[in-house]
Amino acid sequence: MNVNVIRSDGIYAKIMKAPFDKKDDIYRYEMMMPFEKKLACYSIPLKATTPNGYDVIMASAMLGHIVPTKVDETQRDNIARISSDSLWIDCKQSIQRSLNCFSKAGVELPVQEYLFTILLANAESPYTIMNEGYCGDGGIPGYIMAWLIPNDYTIEHLPVALAHETNHNVRFQFIKWKNDITLGEMMVSEGLAENFATYLYGEDKAGPWVKKQI
Repeated sequence: MNVNVIRSDGIYAKIMKAPFDKKDDIYRYEMMMPFEKKLACYSIPLKATTPNGYDVIMASAMLGHIVPTKVDETQRDNIARISSDSLWIDCKQSIQRSLNCFSKAGVELPVQEYLFTILLANAESPYTIMNEGYCGDGGIPGYIMAWLIPNDYTIEHLPVALAHETNHNVRFQFIKWKNDITLGEMMVSEGLAENFATYLYGEDKAGPWVKKQI
């Protein structure tokens, strides 16, 4: 199995320096185009057919990612924090370790090529605040993303979140994704993924989506 990486830090640095009217297209075609098949499963086009229409830029904002037009000098420190080689190595190893758990258990995975990246989160997004600054998405086989506001806490927990998302990725290789998933199905899926992540990294690393009391 191969885990391939889109190094977002270099792309964000390019967006930061780009003119305002060029930022969206750099994000769209350099960051997101490799994930086009994943986006298509969610009916997210790379570019809207009408001005200000629904596309990957709008969808990213809804998910709590920082939009490209906000990637300016104010994001320099955040970009620097996700430029650490050790961060990318740790994240890749988390995905590889998680996949190997299934292979060692005799599970033959249909998908052998995986692509992942790390995105910057919007600190003002309710979704980001609710998840204590980090989150991920691994629901489409072969594609895994995580996003965060880079700090010591989120960086420490990111490999754990990626183990959670890799569990989703494996599960949906055998269960077809559907947009009308029920609450019960979602509870099973999330419970399995978080149990898997804490099995690998310890219960003290459980995500806020299971630790928070409402």
